[in-house]
Amino acid sequence: MKVLIVDDEEMIRNVLKEYVEFEGNEAFEATDGMEAVRMCRDNDYDIILMDVMMPKLDGFSAVKEIRKTKDIPVIMLSARGEEYDKLFGFEIGVDDYVTKPFSPKEVMARINAVTKRRSAGKEEPRNDVYKFEGLTIDMAGRNVYVDGEKAELTPKEYEILFYFVKNRGIALTREKLLMDVWGFDFYGDDRTVDTHIKMLRSNLKQYRKFIVTLRGLGYKFEV
Repeated sequence: MKVLIVDDEEMIRNVLKEYVEFEGNEAFEATDGMEAVRMCRDNDYDIILMDVMMPKLDGFSAVKEIRKTKDIPVIMLSARGEEYDKLFGFEIGVDDYVTKPFSPKEVMARINAVTKRRSAGKEEPRNDVYKFEGLTIDMAGRNVYVDGEKAELTPKEYEILFYFVKNRGIALTREKLLMDVWGFDFYGDDRTVDTHIKMLRSNLKQYRKFIVTLRGLGYKFEV
């Protein structure tokens, strides 16, 4: 596995590199967001560990740029643990968020969990194209169309929508969504789910009606 470590602090890069290589992976380093974007344009990585506060280009901006051309899993590393920072990170499609100071062992556990979830998702048979009125969901092609126009969803929004479709008609609690879409290791709360559902609904436009809120419980995809 190729891991790109992006942090302006050399000590943090060295510690993470040591643990990444100890588990038999390849580690690559970038000292700022600008360098990370350039490296991702020319190379492929299995996962990125991205610091938030860096010179030249911050981590959030770097992720936005990288996601324009590559769908690489990202774990954000930040000394700022405010909720709005985490929610913003998930809004732009990061897979996990670790607050400094952190345990390198915890970071490795999160790397393994994120890559495992991504791999499991790719292995799932998604050969069906679902049509609900003017909403078309192509699981094999990982595309969603609203009245023939392609919807631009974040990786997490795709996962949520596909999960809804596969479990349509079933009442899903926020806890169930956190467990199955984000993973048991995710340290989040109900507001994380609600934020992503809000963004997903916005992208589905009039077909947001299919995602029904169950007051005091969660959500259901109902057609």
